[in-house]
Amino acid sequence: MPITLTNEKLLATLSKQALELVDRGVQTPIILIDGRAGSGKTTLATKLQQQLFSEGESLPRVIHMDDLYLGWNGLAAGVDYLNRQILRFLQRGETAHWQKFNWQTEQRDEWIEFSGGTPLIVEGVGSLNRFAAEIAQLKVWLEVPEETRHQRWLQRDGHKFDDNWAPWAAQELDFYATERSAELADFTGGD
Repeated sequence: MPITLTNEKLLATLSKQALELVDRGVQTPIILIDGRAGSGKTTLATKLQQQLFSEGESLPRVIHMDDLYLGWNGLAAGVDYLNRQILRFLQRGETAHWQKFNWQTEQRDEWIEFSGGTPLIVEGVGSLNRFAAEIAQLKVWLEVPEETRHQRWLQRDGHKFDDNWAPWAAQELDFYATERSAELADFTGGD
C-alpha cells in the first residue's frame, strides 16, 4: 500500500531516498512519476531533479514520456518504447539509445543516449507500469481531481488541443485498468 504524502514531503522523501541509494552504491537509481494528465508529474520531476543536483554530485537525467509517445494516440507505443529501448538496456548495465518523438513532424528524430551513473527520473503517463516497477527503486503516483487536471491541460496546451482531452483520457483509463499503476506505487501525492 503506497504511503500518501504532501507534495512537499514527497519531494523531500524522494530526494533523501535517492541519495541514500547512491550512497549505498546504486549507480542509477530509477524514479518513476506517474499519474493522469495534468496531475503535476513534470513539476515534481523538475523540482526533484533540481533538489538532487543541489544535494548530490551530478545532474539527474529526466525522461519525459511526452518525448516517447507516438502522438496523441501513442500512449501504449510510448510505454513499450520506454521499456524496450531504455529500461531493458539500463537493467543490463548497457547504454540506452532512443529517438525523441517530434510532435511537429510526427516522427522520431533526435537520438539520445544514456549510460547511467546518475539518478534517472522518468515522468509521464505510463511510466509506472509492471515492467518498469520491477526495476525502479522509487515509484510515485500523483492523484489530482479531474477538474484541476483539465484546467492545467488547458493552461499548458491551450484550447487548440482540448479535442485531445477525451481520447487521451480514454487511453489512460485503458492503460491503468491493465497496469494498475497506482497500486504499484511506493508513494502517492498530489495537491
